[in-house]
Amino acid sequence: MQFAVYGGCRCKISLFFNHSYAFSLCVAEKELFTCRDVLWYMVFCGFAINYVLRINLNLIIVAMVIPYPKAAAVAQCSVENSTASWTNETDSNVFFPITTPSYSSENVTYEDRFAWNEYQQGLALGSYYWLHWLSQVPGGLLARRYGTKLVFGLGNFLTALLGFFIPYATHLYSLLALRVLQGLIAGVAWPSMHDMTAKWIPPNERSKFVSAYLGSSVGVAITYPLCAAVSSTLGWGASFHVTSLLGVIWYCFWHFLVYDSPQQHPRISDEEKKYIVDNIAGSVEEEETKEIPWKEILRSGPVWVTIAAHWSGAWGFFTLMAQAPSYFNFVHGWDINAAGVLAGAPHVLRMIFSYFYSIMSDWLLRTNRMSLTNVRKLATFVCTGVQGIFIIALGYSGCQPLLAVVFMMTGTAVNGAVSASSLASFVDLSPNYASVLLGTCGMIVTWSGFISPAIVGILTNNNQTVGQWRVAFLIAAANSLAGCIIYMIFGTSKEQPWNQYGKLNSKEREMQKLTPETLKCENGIENTGDIEKSKFIEER
Repeated sequence: MQFAVYGGCRCKISLFFNHSYAFSLCVAEKELFTCRDVLWYMVFCGFAINYVLRINLNLIIVAMVIPYPKAAAVAQCSVENSTASWTNETDSNVFFPITTPSYSSENVTYEDRFAWNEYQQGLALGSYYWLHWLSQVPGGLLARRYGTKLVFGLGNFLTALLGFFIPYATHLYSLLALRVLQGLIAGVAWPSMHDMTAKWIPPNERSKFVSAYLGSSVGVAITYPLCAAVSSTLGWGASFHVTSLLGVIWYCFWHFLVYDSPQQHPRISDEEKKYIVDNIAGSVEEEETKEIPWKEILRSGPVWVTIAAHWSGAWGFFTLMAQAPSYFNFVHGWDINAAGVLAGAPHVLRMIFSYFYSIMSDWLLRTNRMSLTNVRKLATFVCTGVQGIFIIALGYSGCQPLLAVVFMMTGTAVNGAVSASSLASFVDLSPNYASVLLGTCGMIVTWSGFISPAIVGILTNNNQTVGQWRVAFLIAAANSLAGCIIYMIFGTSKEQPWNQYGKLNSKEREMQKLTPETLKCENGIENTGDIEKSKFIEER
């Protein structure tokens, strides 16, 4: 059935049906929701679904595998906590259920579970990322050609459909094959969204809008307790069905509500369309060129510095996100429900932190209190440097569950500043090729998604001790701090000269290399061919 919601009069909202296939919610002369607001919520939910489908296995695998004896590690934490001076046994059991789990024995059989060791579990958790990197650049290119609506939508939808088949994968290799396919298809989602962001969102609103990407954190927060509850009551197979169903439902709304640009939206107000077009004019090409300045992109120092910053934050985030359930289950002895809730809660904080931090960043730009580059550097320091400090603290928290929870929550939350850091910086560097830049970045950064769990699996294989987990956390912290230092020294968010590559024909590009205007362009003067304008700026 075809329907739409419109503001029918000055005082009420009316509902009627027509051929438009989409919602437009407004109140008479003043819109209740702008099209950018609707887009924000749909993007937010889209990234939430993307991560629900990505990380559901992180917790479900606890219910999928036969538990192996890890009593030594749990006993170590249990003893230390029971003798700690700052708490007592009763309080500890109330807030932190540190009880030795019931592990398998020779007299217990698990018909619906798999006998996978830590290394094999690491393969299962990392398999999503094996080819995830391969579709990053194609995702950006496909978005430029076919639009983000199609690419992002199908990326989530097809990944959800594959999720329905996972419970029937009765062998490790069949599970790996399905997860590899999911990762390959879903890889187009993130880079494709930057193309839509560049077309819809003015520069002084981008930090706030990019916070919608952190819907991924809410996806994580929902997934862990949801999968824990469903796995405990209906079995682990039902968890994959429920999460996949959410993806299908989201796609139905996405298909009817979202358009690739303001010019294509049939119900956008003239005022909003004019505001968007006027504020992005000059930085985004109205007609996409098929030519991409690969040589200039790959030789661009600012691009590689931004990629380094994104890598550093991603490694720490992936470590905390993917390994938290296993860490609290095996080291602190929490059951699957407790581990699910406490592993998911930090990601709610990450989203909240991201939203308000992005508002602050946009305010700093609107009031000219900080330059664009300094705003991005400050955000990078928070999401990588501060994150690294708290990961180190988590590694040295030992068997203190309260400290472990505080450090994990804070380390995850501050990563939310990435919405005003590298994610937004790619759009700053080149609005025209933002999707290509994020795709290139994703192709590289995704490797941390499967290297990190593989390292944890090797370190903790048959050795689930506090010391081994500390090494894993210190490796993640080292990555975070290194990227932070690099970006603080070399980072910039100035629009790059090759952003206008598509507006120049081949002859003009050759002339640009030979004329003095090239140097002026590199120093921040737009290469318009107006020599008098350049001289005037020099004189000033």
